[in-house]
Amino acid sequence: MRNLISVNGRNYAWPAQPLVVTCIDGSEPDYIEQAITGGHMPFLAKALKNGTNLLADCVIPSFTNPNNLSIVTGVPPAVHGISGNFFLNPETGEEVMMNDPEFLRSDSIFKAFHDSGAKIAVVTAKDKLRRLLGHGLNFSTGRAICFSSEKANETTLAKNGIDNAQKMVGCDLPSIYSAELSEFVFSASVKLMKSFKPHLMYLSTTDYIQHKHAPGTPVANAFYSMMDSYWRQLDAEGAVLAMTADHGMSAKFTSAGEPDVIYLQKILDDAYGDESTRVILPITDPYVVHHGALGSFATIYLPETIAVAQVVETLSSVKGIEKVYTNKEGCEEFELPTDRMGNLIVISEQNKVLGTSPDRHDLSQLNEPLRSHGGLSEQCVPLIITRALALPTNNRPRNFDIFDIALNHAVS
Repeated sequence: MRNLISVNGRNYAWPAQPLVVTCIDGSEPDYIEQAITGGHMPFLAKALKNGTNLLADCVIPSFTNPNNLSIVTGVPPAVHGISGNFFLNPETGEEVMMNDPEFLRSDSIFKAFHDSGAKIAVVTAKDKLRRLLGHGLNFSTGRAICFSSEKANETTLAKNGIDNAQKMVGCDLPSIYSAELSEFVFSASVKLMKSFKPHLMYLSTTDYIQHKHAPGTPVANAFYSMMDSYWRQLDAEGAVLAMTADHGMSAKFTSAGEPDVIYLQKILDDAYGDESTRVILPITDPYVVHHGALGSFATIYLPETIAVAQVVETLSSVKGIEKVYTNKEGCEEFELPTDRMGNLIVISEQNKVLGTSPDRHDLSQLNEPLRSHGGLSEQCVPLIITRALALPTNNRPRNFDIFDIALNHAVS
């Protein structure tokens, strides 16, 4: 019997069966509940009769990168260092994407298991996550595969552990703005489970559908039905399945169907002078068509000439802002790295989003009323395992507890 695998202060049991963990991007619990109720997820409905269906809290900010990295490291951003999709690099003063492994401050569960001889497969829809999720894996061993749907046609043995993953999957490369991008992930997962037979597999989808379609709508139900059909196939191959989400999703529009935006940079420019402060929106990434870089979390950098307490007072009086935290307060509350947040952290109410200035957001491609995430209102996510738990959990778990729960507490 293998010893426990230790990583980031947590111990994980060696899987008795292949474990497949799916991070369903943007999946508030109601998506699955409505799909099951409507008869669109027959496999999961049956599996949950003897399985585990919990609610969990995701990391705040409720964005893709910090949550995926928390899930695969088993720890919050204060430990692994990824505090958003986008941030102001304090070392350079530049606003950059947070998708380079150089920003990571801890190893992943995958690396620890891989170093102990496990076979690891990671498939993500968006390439922005691929290098972060695959960091530390040695592809020359033949025991690691990591690639994205977005660039499956560019994979190599040296970089991804597989040559031309698109050819393996056997279908056209999907559009980045499509449900098919996520279906490609699942199609690849079944083929990898049959041929590669990993000990651990991690699948991460895109929230393109959730940004556009509410729970229970025909398009959303069809998307969850698609996932259900692939989970059934993975189950048939002997895998234990676990599902969670990186964040939920909320409607963020007015009664007229327009995005309900609080433009923080404009408010601060009017109050303290143009460009005297700097608003950073960590939701920002290369895929802004479906959200226009508008989410419910922002961080603000202030010069020494402007008192933090004064700005807290200014913003706290703005209708639609739920809470304004100082750096210390916010980073303690949400377990964030203090050096990667500004002087202030701002969270909006459920149906509001935070922007910089109107001229900095291109909303022309928002064809449906805005749905987005980032705040406390999108913190509740599902945590599902197709096995019962040997030890019940009394407290509401975090989404990044999923590997611990599935490996250490699920009945095999």
